[in-house]
Amino acid sequence: MGPGRLLPGLLLAIGAAARWAATPETTPKAPSEPPSPLPPPIKAPSTPAPVTSVPPDLLDPPGCPLGPQDLWDPPVPLQTPFQYPPPALSAPPDPPVPPGAPTGGAGAAAVGERGGARGVHTFRVPLVAVTPGGALLACAEGRKRSAADVGAKVIACRRSPDGGATWGPTRVAADDGSAGDGLSLGALAVAGEEVLLLFARCAHPAGCGPPSTHLLRSRDGGRSWGPPQNLSGVVGNEVFAPGPGYGTQKQRAPGQGRLVFCGHGTLERDGVSLLLSDDGGRRWRRGGALPAIPFGAPRHPRDFTPDECQPYELPDGSIAVNIRNQNAYRCRCRMVARSWDGGETLPPAAVTFDPALVDPVVAAGVLVTGGLVFFSNPAHESQRVNLTLRWSFTNGTTWWGRGLQVWAGPSGYSSMAAPPPSAQGDAPLLYLIYEKGRSLSTETVSLATISIAGDL
Repeated sequence: MGPGRLLPGLLLAIGAAARWAATPETTPKAPSEPPSPLPPPIKAPSTPAPVTSVPPDLLDPPGCPLGPQDLWDPPVPLQTPFQYPPPALSAPPDPPVPPGAPTGGAGAAAVGERGGARGVHTFRVPLVAVTPGGALLACAEGRKRSAADVGAKVIACRRSPDGGATWGPTRVAADDGSAGDGLSLGALAVAGEEVLLLFARCAHPAGCGPPSTHLLRSRDGGRSWGPPQNLSGVVGNEVFAPGPGYGTQKQRAPGQGRLVFCGHGTLERDGVSLLLSDDGGRRWRRGGALPAIPFGAPRHPRDFTPDECQPYELPDGSIAVNIRNQNAYRCRCRMVARSWDGGETLPPAAVTFDPALVDPVVAAGVLVTGGLVFFSNPAHESQRVNLTLRWSFTNGTTWWGRGLQVWAGPSGYSSMAAPPPSAQGDAPLLYLIYEKGRSLSTETVSLATISIAGDL
């Protein structure tokens, strides 16, 4: 399939795909020349048809009602594989269940009214992955009492066996009870036949205890999860808030087969660092780091402050990390770091800023698939609006046109996934999960299915 087929037929369907709903979130230098050159970029079509918005008829395909289907609209029953934190960690117990409230058996829970003791006020920070069996797995934070970052949460997941057309029951992968701070998503990854879910606890200074980072494993595509593996010793008992987004497994040398997650710190101790595993996720170690400047001091506008991050592998085997530019250092745009040694280092001299990717300071999605680099975010310098998908034929050094407007209104965090190349066939797909609303960007979470070849 030549690249000339890709853009003119780019098709987006928002239908029985997905929606969660709840109530209403020293100076680095650019490298003069990378250590190893990229291979020749894929050549763009000579006269590509501009694709800047979604034709109205594509939003309502036959048999698919206009507007996404609700994925989570509390109250909904939750099947809880286990209660988090585990007994080894202390946390306040759950508040007593009011008389008449729904109850479950051992290990089960039920969501009550919005904002209730076991309710969900707002779903945020959506993630999506294609499981080893080909199903879609979508996870999000269920914030119990408010839309604020700080507070008690659950990590809720749902599976779709048919590319987002229908969804199974909501299951809770982790529940922090009534912790003062609680869980923070997070990143998904697929490693062989397992799905990995990495998240943090007590990432904000809310008096809930020392920060910690935990890894869950699922051997059945996200239907159930094993006990958490505590990685706090690996990350130095510092805040390591993963992603949000996904972890990647390298397909090329150096470090072929290596799992790579990216995480960030918080407040005065912000910055990004990589977490690496060379044995499928059994043992982990720290990789490269890119701390904020100044480090350990109060932040100010225009400080160099790398924050939420998404790693991905480029065709030359290097790792790129697309980063939230928290204090708008140099521009109101995205920051990009590079590693040419499999994630062992993140040289400050390899940090660049992409003025083409304007950003209102938010978590963004990046994915390499079909020979293209895709990027999603609210394309605005200061407001979380105008969720846009963009693509690059040149490994992210340039971006084609103005991209595809997915949602014009309020929109926030986004992440992407795609089936592995062996399962793509002649109609490669991309799944984009994102926050959106009509008044606030935190009203719903939706999933868009995008056909790169224009065939749905």
